[in-house]
Amino acid sequence: MEIGPAGLHTARALEHLRLVRGLTQHQLAARCTALGRPMANTALSRTERARRRCDIDDLVALATALGVPPAALLLPWPTHAPASHATALSLTSIQEALLG
Repeated sequence: MEIGPAGLHTARALEHLRLVRGLTQHQLAARCTALGRPMANTALSRTERARRRCDIDDLVALATALGVPPAALLLPWPTHAPASHATALSLTSIQEALLG
């Protein structure tokens, strides 16, 4: 099954936020596991590379572990934009980002 625009944005956002926070994939996966959502670093790696779909339970755990709302992981993250960029998007741009 092909990963759509929201899944691709999520993959990029996960990697971006993980790196901004100075976390390795092992560390982020361990945080998710500590939150009650067991996750292997290989699953996280495949998710970041858009080789694995991110289900809603993973999305919530990852967002919590990264300290952001789950919706922030669904939005595109330009490499030059700060994390607060997600809150400034209009409803139309959010819909376009999620639906392509």
